[in-house]
Parts: sequence; structure tokens; C-alpha cells
Amino acid sequence: MIPQGQWAVNFLSILLPAVQIARFARPRVSFKVIHEIMVISAAKFRQTIGLIRFRPFDVSTVDGRTQERYRRVALTAGAGMLSKVFSVVAALIYIPLALNYLGAERYGMWMVISSFIAMLSFADLGIGNGLLNAIAAAHGLDDWPMIRSYISSGFFVLVLIALTIILVVAAAYPFVPWYKIFNVTSDLARGEARQALAVFFLCFALSVPFSVVQRVQMGLQMGFAANLWQCLGSVLALIWVVAAILLKEGLPWLVLALVGGPLIVSILNTIIFFGVQRVDIRPSIPCISRRAISATVRTGMLFLFLQIVASVSYGADNIIIAQTLGASAIAGYAVPEKMFSIIPMILGMVLVPFWPAYGEALSRGDYAWVRRTLGRSFGVAVAAATVLAGGLVVFGPWLLQLWVGRAIAPSFALLLGLGCWKIVEAGGTAVAMFLNGAHIVTFQLIVGVVAGLAIISFKIALVLHYGVPAIPWGATIAYLIFAAIPTAFFIKGRLAKYA
Repeated sequence: MIPQGQWAVNFLSILLPAVQIARFARPRVSFKVIHEIMVISAAKFRQTIGLIRFRPFDVSTVDGRTQERYRRVALTAGAGMLSKVFSVVAALIYIPLALNYLGAERYGMWMVISSFIAMLSFADLGIGNGLLNAIAAAHGLDDWPMIRSYISSGFFVLVLIALTIILVVAAAYPFVPWYKIFNVTSDLARGEARQALAVFFLCFALSVPFSVVQRVQMGLQMGFAANLWQCLGSVLALIWVVAAILLKEGLPWLVLALVGGPLIVSILNTIIFFGVQRVDIRPSIPCISRRAISATVRTGMLFLFLQIVASVSYGADNIIIAQTLGASAIAGYAVPEKMFSIIPMILGMVLVPFWPAYGEALSRGDYAWVRRTLGRSFGVAVAAATVLAGGLVVFGPWLLQLWVGRAIAPSFALLLGLGCWKIVEAGGTAVAMFLNGAHIVTFQLIVGVVAGLAIISFKIALVLHYGVPAIPWGATIAYLIFAAIPTAFFIKGRLAKYA
């Protein structure tokens, strides 16, 4: 699909000796081959260590800009993994504490409210992604006045969205029986439902404009800073949740602790970044421009529709299974799929930092770097997914038994299908980062709609004949035909323009 090459981020190659073995493949592996593999791995390790440093490279030269992009990608990926570790560890600590403290019914309410946090990806109407794209492109031109205009305009629009959310909720607040959202019966749970949701929606609305700083940092290839702040948010949420439990506070206080901690951290990040570190680009009313608002909103809406299409296409598996095979069949698919979801999670943290790097490089005209990095990132992303998926296919039954006992016993066809789908998904993610950075969103949306309809159709048709294992196989086949092939031809033509 994408021209092959070597990857930009060296440290993934260290984890993938299969890539090196493939380069020296022979009928019999000699000691000389093994020695060469070890030499190459050692060289890549030294290169990786050289990238992981806080002192930036000299960006006045092409080589310096190349190294600086890789350095920022490596730092952002590392900080992203650290952020995920902090988030998971915090959840492992406060979830059992909250369950024992709240009881089954009120804990269920807390979980439902916490699941609403996923709405954040849609609440900004895609403007956050549009802002990231615009900043990355302007960064490549070193146009700091334009960057400030984009930031000011994006922040202003998101403030309006936040105010709209607050006004709508305030208007509906006295009239809606909020406890019915949770279907709770106890008087305590019903009494807390209204206050708990009020706290959530207020924090949720405030977080919309203050999320701008994270998008700005990503657009400037400073995603490592945003991820480190997220680590602090996880720690603060954990401390506040534990404190609320020890003080025997009600559900609204636990909700405030869970969503208020990250909000406070976002506010602190905003104050320090725009008030101390980068005063020159802080949001300002005089810097708001109609042109910047139009460009950001237009691109943002395309990203929003793309998110919706992806969510429907790839997130409807449980609904399809429930409607065709019955709800009892969902667990047999959902649990193994959850295990395989670690693959896109890991690769996503590594690949997403390339998004703004592509945008900045294209604006500077560093086309050779773009072509080289796209081929390398695609090749090793697929290789990494292959190694990880292969391990889960082989050891999956044992891992699932260790995790959930003997309740789930997936077939080999299901595990192999999930593995193949995650490999295809990894390649698609690597390509999507290039398309995002190159502002190619309309094409993605068209292909996404066509492929999405095909994926859902294939899943429904195949699951009726072959059962649960057909879900990942249907997604894989439909994606390769309706998304991968047209995207390959499109990118081939686009890369020819960069020659």
C-alpha cells in the first residue's frame, strides 16, 4: 500500500528483531547474520538514546530539523505511555475503593457519568483537531502572528460552545427527571443524580475551552508537555477521589474529584503555558480573525464527521451481535476484542505525534522527510502490530483464562481475525496521520463513509452465516477493498507531487 522503507523512530525497531531478520533472510541463519543483526540493533539503540534528550537540535539545517522532529516524536510517545500508565494505575486504585464505598447502584451511576467523558471528543465539534492542523502548518512557516490568530479564534469559538452547553443544561435542569437516565430506585441515588450531573456538565463545559492548550502543544510538536500534564491530572483525580471517600462525601463530590482534577490541571497548564512560557501566542481578543475562525471551523467539522463515521463503523460490533445472535453472545467477542485493543492503544501513542510533524514538514517543503517517514512508519507499524497480534493469537486463550477465568473461550478463528484486523488497523493509522497532517480530510471522509457502510454490511452478512468470528474478518475484508486500495492509489499520486 505504501512504499517500504525504514522507520523514523528507531526505538521501535529495537523491539522488532523480526524486521532485521527479514532483511537478512536466508535458508539457514548463520552466526554472521546474527552478528550483523546485533550490530544494527546496537546502532539503532545508540541513535534512540541520542534522540531522547531535553536539549533541542539545531533546526537551521535540514538534518537538524529531521532530528528535532524525531526527538519530539520520541518524547511525546514516551510521555504518552507514561500518561496511560498513570491513568490505569489510578483507576486500579480508586475503582475498588469507590465500589465498596458507594455500593452497586450509586457506583453504577458514577461509572455512567465517567463514561460521558468520552463525549469530550465530540463536544468541541472537531475544532480542536482543526486547530491542531492549522497550527502545525503555520509552525512550518514560522508564522507566529498567524498561530496566535488561530489560537485566539479557536479559543473564542470554544468559549461560545461552553456557554451554550451551560445555558442548555441550566434551562433543562429544573424540568428533567435526571435520575431516569440511570434508572435508579433508592431515594439516596435519586437525590444525588441531579447534583452529580450538574457538577459533571459544569466541569465538562469548562474543559472545552481549556482543552485548547493541549491542541496547541500538539500542533507545536510539544505533545510531551500535554501528556505530562495529563499524568498530573490522573494523580490529582486519584488524591481527590480517595479524600472524598475518606471524608464520606456524597456522589456529587466524587464526580467533582474525578472530572475536576483534570480540569484544574488543564487550567494550570493554560496559565503557565500562555502566561509564562509562550506569552507571545496567548489568546487575545484583538487577534481574533474571521478568516481563522472560518478555516478552523470548516476543517473541524470535517474532522467531526470523520470521527462520527469511524465511531459508527467500528463501534457498532456489540449492537450487530446483539441484534443478530442475541446479547448473550456479546461477551464472547467483547472480552477478546478488549485484549486486542492494547495494540492500537500502544501504536496510537507512537504514531499520533507524527500528525503535526507531517504538517510542519510539508509547510517547510521537506518532502523527502515526509516520503521517507511515511514509508518507514507504515512498515514498522504493520510489523509491530504483526508481532503483538501474533503473540495474542498464540497466547490469547491462556491470557484470557488468567484474566476472566474459563467463562470466555474464543475460537482460533476469532483470535486470528482480531489479529489480522489490528494489523490492518495499524497500517491505516500510520497512513491517517499523514493524511491529517497534509490536510487531506475530505478524501478521508468520503472513503470513510463508503468503507464504513461496506464494513457494517459485511459484518451483518457474514455474522449470520459464520457467527461471532465473522465480525473482525468482515471489517478486514471490507476495509482492504473499500479503504486501503483507493487510499493506496491516492497516496501514490500525492507522493509523486512531492518528488
